[in-house]
Amino acid sequence: MPSSSNASPFDSQSLAATIDKLFALSTFSEAQREEALAVFAALRAALEQGTVRSAEPDATAPTGWRVNAWVKRGILLGFRLGALTELPGDGLSFVDKSTYPARRFTAAEGIRVVPGGSSVRAGAYLARGVVCMPPMYVNVGAYVDEGTMIDSHALVGSCAQIGKRVHLSAAAQIGGVLEPVNASPVIIEDDALIGGNTGVYEGTIVGKAAVLAPGTILTRGTPVFDLVHGNVLRATPDLPLRIPNNAVVVPGSRAVRRGQGSEWGLSLYAPVIVKYRDEKTDLATALEDLLR
Repeated sequence: MPSSSNASPFDSQSLAATIDKLFALSTFSEAQREEALAVFAALRAALEQGTVRSAEPDATAPTGWRVNAWVKRGILLGFRLGALTELPGDGLSFVDKSTYPARRFTAAEGIRVVPGGSSVRAGAYLARGVVCMPPMYVNVGAYVDEGTMIDSHALVGSCAQIGKRVHLSAAAQIGGVLEPVNASPVIIEDDALIGGNTGVYEGTIVGKAAVLAPGTILTRGTPVFDLVHGNVLRATPDLPLRIPNNAVVVPGSRAVRRGQGSEWGLSLYAPVIVKYRDEKTDLATALEDLLR
């Protein structure tokens, strides 16, 4: 497998075209396999350097983000090309696809990976100032921007996009997406606070400086009730669920008003926007800066 540090002969346009061509093949000749390994190595290096992303900001898009589906096809191509192999580890045994070893970091990169069982897969980007508290995991295609903290037992799933100065609290789960390859990845924008034991899945976008209280779960099918503005936020067939900038979301419930559920006094889970972030909320989260 070519080293991810090698200079790439591909630009993003040629990468996309070549990946789409190779992804459409059901089998590879020897020459096609060599070409596929080379283009995948270039993609993996670009992902690790942050020069190519599975989704990127785009002010012209309805969500503010453009999804690059060809990147996910390239990641899946890497799985097809790889063979199970024994991977080196510090006292632990790993067997995975040869195309996806664990990433290793140097002090010069400015990324803090605290000892204790964390892992970052090849093809993920971590910017300077990111802090990884053990044990945590970052999957292929993910993008984690400057100053973000990934706390213990937190997951950054495949292709998830995490902004600057985000705090993913203990046991936060940021869902991944590779199949279907046209699905949108989960996006957490700058300065968001994602509380402990939260789950954000199925392409949900959490806006800048939003706060998800511990235990909040957001999916494509989850309606969010905005008590401040008196409306209900939902995903549509074309657009994912989006939590507004500065929103403070807490777990809530809504009564079942029909049928047996009403007779039994049941209620359903319902995330609720109870306020929008203000100076007091910022003071409550200022402690994070002391830990970085």
